[in-house]
Amino acid sequence: MPTRKPAPEAAPRQPDPAPTPPRKRRQGPRPLATHLTAAMAVLLNSRAGLPLLNGSSPIWRKELEPRRSQLHADLAGVDPEALAAAVDRETRRRLDTLLTGLERYRHSPYQRDVTDPPPLWTEGGSRLLDYGLPGAKGPVLLFVPSLVNRGYVLDLSARKSLVRWLATKGFRPFLLDWGTVGAVERGYGLTDYVAGRLARAVDAVHALSGHAPALVGYCMGGTLAAAAAVLRPEALSALVLLAAPWDFHVDDPAAALRTAAVLPLMEPALTWLGELPVDMIQFLFAGLDPLLALRKFSRYAGLDPQSQDAQDFVALEDWLNDGVPLAAGVARECLGGWYGRNDPAAGTWRVDGRIMAPATLRLPALAIIPARDRIVPPGAARALIDAIPGGDRLEPRLGHIGMVVSAGAPQEVWTPLADWLTARLA
Repeated sequence: MPTRKPAPEAAPRQPDPAPTPPRKRRQGPRPLATHLTAAMAVLLNSRAGLPLLNGSSPIWRKELEPRRSQLHADLAGVDPEALAAAVDRETRRRLDTLLTGLERYRHSPYQRDVTDPPPLWTEGGSRLLDYGLPGAKGPVLLFVPSLVNRGYVLDLSARKSLVRWLATKGFRPFLLDWGTVGAVERGYGLTDYVAGRLARAVDAVHALSGHAPALVGYCMGGTLAAAAAVLRPEALSALVLLAAPWDFHVDDPAAALRTAAVLPLMEPALTWLGELPVDMIQFLFAGLDPLLALRKFSRYAGLDPQSQDAQDFVALEDWLNDGVPLAAGVARECLGGWYGRNDPAAGTWRVDGRIMAPATLRLPALAIIPARDRIVPPGAARALIDAIPGGDRLEPRLGHIGMVVSAGAPQEVWTPLADWLTARLA
């Protein structure tokens, strides 16, 4: 009988390659409809305004009269139809540039190139991150970011990280990552954050390091840090305020009142959701400079996508659009109490039943107030350090976000901050 050949031995099965994690879908700039509407309104207005060049329409802003006269002189003898065609071409070109920048950003392969250290303490959605290097002997710092933006703006990338840079200088920086608003935080007010979670984070830092930390608050986090210092100055070694608002009416009271006036319109969302959604917060920020997205994404369209400048742009834009909602109670206190009544500067802001009076502080205090800040006008931040006896100040020629991540930040902010901390806490 014929013999059957044995079947060839099957090759061992190779494991399937690990799936590539999907890239997080970018949503920005948020809210996209608001930014596109503002850009379209400006671009299309150029064509709509051409009939007004005949000079018969009244001019409502007299200071613009010299510019209008010069424009008439420049256009003398120009064929109206040729001018209209040229305006149409330029409108399409600018719109195409904007959309190109948006598309390139939303499909950029860039991913944040640093990872958070493991949390040493958690509560609710909040985490305490320790950026200190092994054996660090320098002053202990606790960074307090805003409640409406992620704290990693202070650790944006390998090249732009204030907390990692301070760690290399011997400091032991901690960062309080507030996290998002969960079931617990939806019932929070400012007292819960300041006298509760922030106070317990300070205690956790003291337990972990054996030292009272210097509290370093950024933006809204600076206002909260100042309140925490008023409540428990004995638990801290110093107070640093980075663009921290206090007087919300000093620069433009009408603008502050307009911001407060949106609160009734947002009340249904606050009542139903228990929070102020991210896109509503971003809508308020967009009102500060409605054409910012048009300018910055048009500029981004002309960058080499592989360049460091382009990657820095994407890193910052990712952070800007990675916002968190605000608990309903906090939104009401901030919009109604801060922007509406100006409670901090008026001396009527209470936290845990106590008036927040920075004049009672005797801690070493430093305010870094960016001179080009449009989010927290310099006057709004000066009011706080002016109220603290013996407080120091520094006013770099930077903007609100540029003070921590721009090319000029290490020289104008990071180094002076380290020097001041060393001198005051060594």
